[in-house]
Amino acid sequence: MATQDSNITSTDDQILKLLSAADSSDYQRGFSLLVKTYQERLYWHARGMVGLHEDADEVLQNTFIKVYKGIAKFQGNSKLYTWLYRIATNEALTFLEKRKRQQTATLDDTENGLANTIKADSYVDSENLDALLRLAIQALPEKQRQVFLLRYYDEMPYEQISDITDTSVGGLKASYHHAAKKIEAFIKERI
Repeated sequence: MATQDSNITSTDDQILKLLSAADSSDYQRGFSLLVKTYQERLYWHARGMVGLHEDADEVLQNTFIKVYKGIAKFQGNSKLYTWLYRIATNEALTFLEKRKRQQTATLDDTENGLANTIKADSYVDSENLDALLRLAIQALPEKQRQVFLLRYYDEMPYEQISDITDTSVGGLKASYHHAAKKIEAFIKERI
């Protein structure tokens, strides 16, 4: 893990150096390297939060637009990937809020619709446990879903999640614990 962290730090340093260069071709190379380095990780983070491939793509696109416009404001007070995850998280939450406002269906219709859409998603095999786990994660309240995804899938330490979410480590541990219990109960009911 230490090697992976040092590789990330080295790549981040290289990205930031290229992005701060006066030469526009260096800036473009830096941004391309940033996208190449973080696109997949941020996609799966967004996908876990919003549920669908198309929605995750939209969130990811909005994330990189914000990063492109705001990279000059990055001050280095946190790690680059922490900053990127925070932007992606905020974009996913904004997307979910927008989707919630647009929906006029009852809560049951919304839950059933999301479950049916996830099952019909061509990227999910609805016959396996992974699909059931994704349904369980989507049923979580937003905050618990966010913490669960960052901790379980991205294997982030609570301290980094705290930087991203502005939540105390104790609060994050409680949210993760409640999320894990809810997921376990959800899956046990359906097996």
